Amino acid sequence: MRIRNHLIAQYFPEMDNYFGYGEGPAIIKWCFDPAELANLSFEEFVRMVSSRNGGEKQRRRLFEIYNKAASSIGCKATPGVSFEAKTLLEELQQLHTMILETDKKINDICKRFPEYACLLSIPGFGPDISSKVLGAVGDPRRFDNGRQVLKMAGLDLGADTSGKRSDANPVISKKGKADLRYGLYQAALIASTRNHNFMTYFTNKLKDREREKGILTNRRVELAAKMLVIAWTLMKKKEMFDPGYIK
Repeated sequence: MRIRNHLIAQYFPEMDNYFGYGEGPAIIKWCFDPAELANLSFEEFVRMVSSRNGGEKQRRRLFEIYNKAASSIGCKATPGVSFEAKTLLEELQQLHTMILETDKKINDICKRFPEYACLLSIPGFGPDISSKVLGAVGDPRRFDNGRQVLKMAGLDLGADTSGKRSDANPVISKKGKADLRYGLYQAALIASTRNHNFMTYFTNKLKDREREKGILTNRRVELAAKMLVIAWTLMKKKEMFDPGYIK
């Protein structure tokens, strides 16, 4: 965000549409100043920012960037701007490397537990959410029932009361692990849009209520809670996922 909102937006706004491509980071790192870029020959520019032959599409894209640099509407870059851009880009690349190494370490550790494979068999459960559930639940036998598991995640129901009304609306308590709730919601979102069994279940839950305000979110939270209980059950029984568990 600092690279795009601070540097690119101020000094080379035309570059923003191209930052997501493979050569984008290299341009930021080696020739971010539009004035310096425009002074290069096109072939020099291509050699500087291309680590591989990306074909005709890449060459056309680079030619567009090269032409836009000469007429950029961005502010004139000061001598420190290119250094700042290179420093931020290297910091971003180091962060990506750390994330990849951390994910690999987590995956290696999780593979030691037989329950991990059971969790991965659930639609919507990738390595990230499976490791979160494995770490949060730990020994599945320490929970006596699904309600205790939901309470651990903050997906148990509480009451939302108002001083102006005597009735109460049931809402999740959110007193448990926030990162686990977030991961479970993402898993529910993926499962309810990409897996046939979960799509059918989710559609039936929405039947005749599609126009209600907030109903999609509410039903996905309910599905996230259901998936956590399914995950706990599979861990306890050391079984792979079966669509019958949805019912």
